[in-house]
Amino acid sequence: MNNHAVEINDLSCHFGSFKAVDRISLTVEQGEIFGFLGANGAGKTTAIRMLCGLLIPSGGGGQVAGFDILKQSEEIKKNIGYMSQKFSLYPDLTGRENLNFYGAAYGLDKKQILARTEELSNRLQLAEFIDRPTLSLPVGWRQRLALAASLLHKPKILFLDEPTGGVDPVFRRKFWQILYQLAEEGVTIFVTTHYMDEAAYCQRISVMHRGQIILRGKPYDLIEQHRAANLEELFIDLIRGRENADA
Repeated sequence: MNNHAVEINDLSCHFGSFKAVDRISLTVEQGEIFGFLGANGAGKTTAIRMLCGLLIPSGGGGQVAGFDILKQSEEIKKNIGYMSQKFSLYPDLTGRENLNFYGAAYGLDKKQILARTEELSNRLQLAEFIDRPTLSLPVGWRQRLALAASLLHKPKILFLDEPTGGVDPVFRRKFWQILYQLAEEGVTIFVTTHYMDEAAYCQRISVMHRGQIILRGKPYDLIEQHRAANLEELFIDLIRGRENADA
């Protein structure tokens, strides 16, 4: 294995005869923002769960943050941040209480949790909301708190599964500004999104369809190669062509 943040080879996950992920291979460089695209049911979330050590692969292998996917899942969990599609914080707890809980789960002591909570609260502008129950917060602020929880232990790689779903365009732009800042600091960002304007912010992307990666490269290089007007047109034409071929 080379010194990539993520490197996988022929990674697969089968549920009976259903191939949710079918022998995908890719590499992600350290400090890169990598977009992982695909329609609903394409296999993106299943792939991310394998990369995060939450799901055992059916075949293939690889490394995440230098640790083996098959043998070192607990080490992977310690070195990554993961923000799932669904809101993952406890709704009855305040933002601060949630951060205290997750900080302890990551093995941070009280002093470290306090310092990181203060730092992230300032960075993500959470001061107005951090002591309110998370259930009472607008979706955008809940997502910002979830991002803070995933960053508490200063992970090397951040996995984000549809992080801006359901939030307004202004918040989405601010969220991506934060991601760019993190990448500049050396954090690798691995993100799934349905928004093609967001995908264009990524340095490289891949597109999944029915468990397989069918396209990868730099967004604007791919647009030019396929003579598409934009990334959304490219994505729609690509998936439509595959669906017609499979029919």
